[in-house]
Amino acid sequence: MKKDDVSKAFRDGFFQNLVSLPVCSQNEPKLQSAADGTVGCVQRSMTPRKKLKGLVAATITPMTPDGKINLPVIGQYVDYLVNEQNVKNVFVNGTTGEGLSLSIQERKQLAEEWVCQGKDKLDHVIIHVGALNLPECQELARHAAAIGAGGIAVIAPFFFKPTNKDELVAFLQKVASEAPEVPFYYYHIPPLTGVKIRVEELLDGIKAQIPTFQGVKFSDTDLLDLAQCINKNETGEFEFLYGVDEFLTGEFLNFVIKLGFGVAQTKAVMTSVSGIPMGPPRLPLVGASSEFIVKAKAKLDSIVWPDGD
Repeated sequence: MKKDDVSKAFRDGFFQNLVSLPVCSQNEPKLQSAADGTVGCVQRSMTPRKKLKGLVAATITPMTPDGKINLPVIGQYVDYLVNEQNVKNVFVNGTTGEGLSLSIQERKQLAEEWVCQGKDKLDHVIIHVGALNLPECQELARHAAAIGAGGIAVIAPFFFKPTNKDELVAFLQKVASEAPEVPFYYYHIPPLTGVKIRVEELLDGIKAQIPTFQGVKFSDTDLLDLAQCINKNETGEFEFLYGVDEFLTGEFLNFVIKLGFGVAQTKAVMTSVSGIPMGPPRLPLVGASSEFIVKAKAKLDSIVWPDGD
């Protein structure tokens, strides 16, 4: 199996598709990190913007064997996405990135590293800033704005849950207002949050309450809701990122889903395909089994793509 074939198989299944869909400034002022006191590059201006289109990588959080975040490989990861996969948009600290299993400090460090390493290489760095409580969401939103993120996204809180649209919008508005010049996305993932407020309902009047509202990362199997959102979006005002792997096509993806596929398995496959050590997931998740790794590698090696594919 050729390297390009492996890349095609990987791209079929591990990146988020856009149903429809800035980046940062040319100068690099220095900013003391709120996370660890180090000094890193930031990008203050979000103009001129590029339209978000194509694929958005839901990034993995690389970890060392002892479970610490592995920041030094982020630069290699950026180069792999851009040069090997032709992917120039990333969604950082989301579900695939184990964002809710990371500390606030770790999330800030990762956000800074992706923005810094992605300068002049990535078009969009969207940072997920959702948390179980409002103050932490707001703190992460302010930090993302300060380092020049191209967008922020927020998951619905899922311990004490919003029970209707008004409660959810009030929560989202309080987060978005902390980054008033940064495009804002709602991260809709009811299988994990249990918050099943329909997105089509959420969109009504949302711009009046959240002027920076840009769109939705839609990670649900309710395709009727998604279709109604798209029909309502005739003017292209909003952007939708679709993120349910099971609904994407691809021989390899279909194969590994049948084996049992999640964050741990994604990290194992990414390590094998890219050569970048992604490490284990963080507990309570456990690493992919040896059996899975052997079968996944054998499947990748067996795939033959038609000429010109």
